[in-house]
Amino acid sequence: MPALESDATFGIDPYGFAQTHLSAPARDALGALQRTLDSEIRPLLADAWDSATMPAEVWEKLGPLDLMRPAGVSDAEARSSMFSGFRNYVLARTDVSVATLYNAQSGLFRTTVALGGSAEQVARLDPLIASFRLTGTFALTEPDHGSDIAGGMETTARRDGDDWIISGAKRWIGAAAAVDTLAIFARDSETGDVLAFLVPRRSPGVTVTPIEGKIALRPMQNAAIRLDDVRVPETDRLQNVRGWRDVARILRAMRSDVAWIATGLQAGALDAAGRYTRERTQFGRPVAGFALVQEKLARILGNLTSSLGMVVQLSARQDAGEFADENSALAKMQTALLARRSVALAREVCGGNGLLLEHGVARFFADAEAVYSYEGTHEITALIVGRALTGESAFV
Repeated sequence: MPALESDATFGIDPYGFAQTHLSAPARDALGALQRTLDSEIRPLLADAWDSATMPAEVWEKLGPLDLMRPAGVSDAEARSSMFSGFRNYVLARTDVSVATLYNAQSGLFRTTVALGGSAEQVARLDPLIASFRLTGTFALTEPDHGSDIAGGMETTARRDGDDWIISGAKRWIGAAAAVDTLAIFARDSETGDVLAFLVPRRSPGVTVTPIEGKIALRPMQNAAIRLDDVRVPETDRLQNVRGWRDVARILRAMRSDVAWIATGLQAGALDAAGRYTRERTQFGRPVAGFALVQEKLARILGNLTSSLGMVVQLSARQDAGEFADENSALAKMQTALLARRSVALAREVCGGNGLLLEHGVARFFADAEAVYSYEGTHEITALIVGRALTGESAFV
């Protein structure tokens, strides 16, 4: 049987998901993205990992591609969950930090404004966000509250005339040290409702400190944020966030992005492992010809194809207007679990060399741990699914 064909943009896709679910102009736009990633970004990644810094070239090269509104792609498709999903897939196939950085803008920040802002705010800000003239990130998690943030949020907002005074702390906020604006979630000190504010990063009282010592997503700068009596005008409060239900609506729309990233990183790991096994010779022949190696590569492809089928169907339903917490949670839970298994297999077929950055697999191996935990841990996403299955909530 001939070798499975690998599409230059989407990798091995034996069931043709990309061909079926994307228009030709959309595939062309993502092909241009992949070429830029291959020629301009990929050569920088080993050094970026070693130094734990994001190269300035990432923003400089990706921004002009205008991938939130690509030429020739209809506005409806450009805004669709399917296109944004495949965009995350292509980015993550090259590097998960790059995908996470781009998604902080195109997914987390843009979605927060699009779903949380008033019609006037969305009309004014969305073009700026899409063109990267306004950069931002999503700041929800706190030092002592991640999974229990809904009830445990300690950051407060106090009304003072036409302004709000925000005090508290956030942690694990991606790209916070580099963007213009922080989308800060805080609890109204009078009503207890969770509200959202667009806070300029350089506002008086805002301190952003990069988190050091990470073993995953090293080029992606996560930060701790301190807010000490930060004054924000009412006009910079996102008007359609009036409680946790609205925050959950935003999270529901964003969790599918992480499932796509978990799928893309499996494609990247398969690419790297396949390349290594074809080039590595032992006992006088490429290790790609050994049965146990082929079995592991086949399992990675099975995990990847299963994940693709899941996220494609999730995005199709979301684009049809069907959003359900349990559906996005199930996709994030399962694709991240399969990603963990896939990168372990990819590392195994590379032997000890799988621990070295130069062969590519090591980045995906480490980054799968971060994806497994962020935007809903395995346990939390499982409990969301379990609640839907049983009608009983296991949350405290």
